Amino acid sequence: MPETIFTNARIVTETEIIHGSLTVYDGRIRRIDEGTSSLPGGTDCDGDYLIPGLVDVHTDSLERQFTPRPGVYWPSPLSAATANDTLLCGCGITTVLDSICAEAFPEEETRRRMFNDCIAAVTEGERRGLFRSNHLLHLRCETADPKTPGILNHHLDNPLVKLASLMDHTPGQRQYRDENKFREYYSNEGWTDEEFAKVVSRLKKEQAKHAEEQRAAIIAQCRKRGIPMASHDDASEPHVRQALEEGIGICEFPTTYEAASTAHAAGMDVVMGAPNVVLGGSHSGNVSALEVFRAGLLTVLTSDYVPGSLLLAPFRLHHEEGRPLPECIALVTANPARMLGLEDRGRIAENLHADLVRVRLVEGQPVAASVHVSGRAVLSVK
Repeated sequence: MPETIFTNARIVTETEIIHGSLTVYDGRIRRIDEGTSSLPGGTDCDGDYLIPGLVDVHTDSLERQFTPRPGVYWPSPLSAATANDTLLCGCGITTVLDSICAEAFPEEETRRRMFNDCIAAVTEGERRGLFRSNHLLHLRCETADPKTPGILNHHLDNPLVKLASLMDHTPGQRQYRDENKFREYYSNEGWTDEEFAKVVSRLKKEQAKHAEEQRAAIIAQCRKRGIPMASHDDASEPHVRQALEEGIGICEFPTTYEAASTAHAAGMDVVMGAPNVVLGGSHSGNVSALEVFRAGLLTVLTSDYVPGSLLLAPFRLHHEEGRPLPECIALVTANPARMLGLEDRGRIAENLHADLVRVRLVEGQPVAASVHVSGRAVLSVK
């Protein structure tokens, strides 16, 4: 691979912004030089920011490609996966953990089919080199669903699996402490009051019977394989303490300040959604990510349900909260890479992978003007 030079860039390292040039050779960052003068054969960035490629540890976007409308299941898994890859790359995401739910609720056949198809499509796309970004897997495990172990099956042995999260979406628990929020989320089911009551009763019985045992079994399987684990939607100090006792180091989407504070004090990574930052609060009534950030408790942001939020959120934190840009960018680059042991990316430093995003501010909004993955140009706009 020939040498690539970026000049006149505002290079965002983990600790500072350097006005200068960056040289890439053989897919890795070779040198960073201060000074804004142009170099022969270099790409003039015209003062744009050059940041590490974004590392997204939780995105629902792949599943949305499979079910773009209620009642529609896309018939071509590989086309869904490649379309998703194009979307994520355009948002500056160069490493993504496609998040896939292992659960049977509410439609068992569709959920099971989508879980298998998503994993197969990502695995095949990576094997054939069809993707622009690097794709890994985040398996979301619904501990209260008795069908979860059968859906997980042997997928935990897939080498692309880099994270498993333990969830309990039973009405009255965690994210759905308010059962009305559960009903609101599944409003398209059109339940009558009587039907809703039956659904809630069934799910609570299944939770009481299966959640504890299945959670322990999933933890044992992940620990055996060295897969990092996250506890999802912790709502209280006891939730966090349980995760700590189980050897879990990631608190993903805490729903209360109490949970976030307890997790941070214990040394856990606190992961929250970038849409929460962009919108100024949680759309579901949970704790504000801005509040958690202001208290110094937040370590990682993820795109959750809006891929474009992952680039927008750190710039908003920088401009509106007055925090240094390198600190804000680290929430979506260095910190998630470190959390998952991906030490070869997430930072602009010599000898690391040249996963780079040239960011142009357009009317104050960050736009990915070009994206390079291991030094290879995969996206460029005029």
